[in-house]
Amino acid sequence: MSLRATMNKLRPYMFMVFMQFGYAGMFIISVVSLKKGISHFVLVVYRNAFAVMAIAPFALWFERKRRPKMSPRDFMKILAMAFLEPVLDQNLYYMGTLFTSASFTAAIINILPAITFLMATILRIEKISMKSRRSQAKIVGTLVTVVGAVLMIMYKGPAVDFPWTKGTDGGHGSTQDAGIQDERRWIIGTFMLLGSCVCWSAFFILQANTLKTYPAELSLATLICLMGMVESASVALVMEKGLKPWLIGWDSRLFAALYSGVVCSGVAYYVQGIVIKERGPVFVTAFQPLCMIIVAVLGSIILAELITFGRIIGAAIIVIGLYFLIWGKAKDHLTQSCDKLPDTANNFQKHAAVEISVVDNVFVGVPAPKKP
Repeated sequence: MSLRATMNKLRPYMFMVFMQFGYAGMFIISVVSLKKGISHFVLVVYRNAFAVMAIAPFALWFERKRRPKMSPRDFMKILAMAFLEPVLDQNLYYMGTLFTSASFTAAIINILPAITFLMATILRIEKISMKSRRSQAKIVGTLVTVVGAVLMIMYKGPAVDFPWTKGTDGGHGSTQDAGIQDERRWIIGTFMLLGSCVCWSAFFILQANTLKTYPAELSLATLICLMGMVESASVALVMEKGLKPWLIGWDSRLFAALYSGVVCSGVAYYVQGIVIKERGPVFVTAFQPLCMIIVAVLGSIILAELITFGRIIGAAIIVIGLYFLIWGKAKDHLTQSCDKLPDTANNFQKHAAVEISVVDNVFVGVPAPKKP
């Protein structure tokens, strides 16, 4: 197999790992900016405004010749995606993080693959056959991932010291103690994060459907962010009175809006669109547990949060579940590719005097024997 073919095969995996590092940075930066008093309603507006400014020029230039015509149905889908992700998901996520903690948010978000898998199965986007090993692997992987996430949430265990955490109190004097003292606030934050996951999963499903009729990833990402900015601005104007909440300085609040807008909205929507077209929405969300592991390490370094034994065990279980789910999706992709080979081969053979043989998913044309 050539280097180019190998890179094309690994591209979806590299894209999704890269995006988890991007999301992990957003978890940490969001906590810092929210603690400095920025309104999450305003943060969502600025985030999507920066996203539009970042990707709109690329969409206008690179897709100027292949951008499909916008139908009313596609426009309604874009409005729905803008409401699901920028308005509902992002606001619920920021409020849930503010009510709990960055590491707790990163842990509970791990149910995203399970919710997406369930939605895709109900809508018959994801085909399940209990006799198929790949389907069994996806089901087992989803269940194991959820078990690992629940373990991380329910069981903390003793703290594990690393060289960069020695001599610290783990940052529990603010976020963790506040959650323990105000159980009601913590529960509300948990339900907000669960609602965020549901909205995010629905967004992935709808994005996959929209890309079938509007296959322009950059333009679609730009329109989602643009409509999301308009819709979230309408909400912010109602919820925030006066000009003061809209004023942010040259500090972490501006950086949070810039970073989350460019990386986690603009670039993320585009990259997710590419991978969704190739592998489907369940494959995209399957990598979300990696973000939790990255956040746990970065949180211990930047926010001085402790890494507990329970989180390490939970992370290990999640990685096992992630492996099963990705294995099942990889087998799905291979099976779908093989199913397409006979039809393509037959069409090719009709227009050429060759016999077709298939070797490693590659068509090999052999001169057909001449008829006597």
